[in-house]
Amino acid sequence: MSQTRGPAAAGPGSPASHRVPPALRGWAEALGAALAGLVAMVVTAALGLWAAGAADLPAGAFPAVVAATVVAAAGGSLQATGDAGIIVEAQAAVDAVPLSVTLAGALVTAVAFLRPLRHRAVAPAGELLGRIARTAACWLVLLWLIALAARHSFTVTVGNELADQLGALLGSTPTVGFRADLPATLGFGLLWVLAVLVLAFVVSRKAPLSARLLRFQAPVRPPAHAMLLTLLAYVGLGLLVGLVELVVRGDPARTLAVILLGLPNVAWLALGIGTGGAWTGHVDRSLGLPLPHALEQVLRARGQRTLDLGSIGAYDGRVWLLVAVAAVVLLGAAFDAAVRTPVRRPARRHALEMAVALALTLLVVGSATRIDAHYGLSLIGVGDLGGDLGGAVTLQPQLWRLAAAGFAWGLVTGFAGGLAARRVRRPGEVRDAPPARPPDPGRRG
Repeated sequence: MSQTRGPAAAGPGSPASHRVPPALRGWAEALGAALAGLVAMVVTAALGLWAAGAADLPAGAFPAVVAATVVAAAGGSLQATGDAGIIVEAQAAVDAVPLSVTLAGALVTAVAFLRPLRHRAVAPAGELLGRIARTAACWLVLLWLIALAARHSFTVTVGNELADQLGALLGSTPTVGFRADLPATLGFGLLWVLAVLVLAFVVSRKAPLSARLLRFQAPVRPPAHAMLLTLLAYVGLGLLVGLVELVVRGDPARTLAVILLGLPNVAWLALGIGTGGAWTGHVDRSLGLPLPHALEQVLRARGQRTLDLGSIGAYDGRVWLLVAVAAVVLLGAAFDAAVRTPVRRPARRHALEMAVALALTLLVVGSATRIDAHYGLSLIGVGDLGGDLGGAVTLQPQLWRLAAAGFAWGLVTGFAGGLAARRVRRPGEVRDAPPARPPDPGRRG
């Protein structure tokens, strides 16, 4: 007796499995990539803020704070809000990127975006641009929803008895809060997701390219992938140090909060300082931002201070170990890039490529780790009212110094890595066959 299979029982290889229109499938893949990245950011931000104690904020502010953290991590902009009446003026601003949240979202988004393309070597430019456009559109819609939730206000007790009495009499009890700047958030969020998707193609060794871009694969992808390995290696080392700190010393909640919110902020700062870069800044009063103790000691000095190997070494000589760490990590990255170059390149050419890649990477690191945060209250616009209501943290990179240090280190480590990789077989390389032995006249075939 013969058996027939209806459409509901069609197997994966049957025509029924291909009835989903390509356009609908493309939008589903785009939504999946955008949603996966955003979920990773929300989970990371929520866990980090929970460890920092934000779950105890009054008036149910925790979800709004999580949303605001995601907005900041995606390149968005937050505005301070307040209604302090005519007597008390409230001022607040925080410009700092929680790079742990940013990194989690970028990695998950890139992996989910490239997954449907993993079995292809070449793809038409139109198809790739369409995938990028659909993913960016889905990302913007989801970011818009998150930005709408990033809004809250708090009532602030001034801390000064006279000011509190005046505020109660005149109805000027101050409130401060925050909200997402929607136009700026969507604009910078679009640039963020486009940068993530383009860099996914640049650093991936297997992502397909259009035929016209294949000639850039050999000179661009190996050093770009080496820079990704460098940044992830520093995050991994920072995570190891954080876990040791978590076990050995007290205050595990604060350590966990730093890991989940600002680990790359500190780890990539160590990369820049270890290679000879510098930041300038000042800490008036800590606002709970993740800064190691030695850095706070330098920055708490009067006036703007330069943060580099020399200034930190005056407080903690162990900072010079960062030079050795940078040498080991960058040499390993340069060797990896040289080995994965499909064709043999002169060591000087490899050195130049690594120099440009590392200089650009440190420029990005410097821009991403800047901090500008302040918060204060003043009476009739004059002075801080005291207590714990005022403070500031500034940290600005010296971009020219970071770029110069990256170029110099890239030249040296790139040249050394190119020389070390000469004895290693490259992808697609065929070694010369040994010369044929002459036939033995005394031996018959």
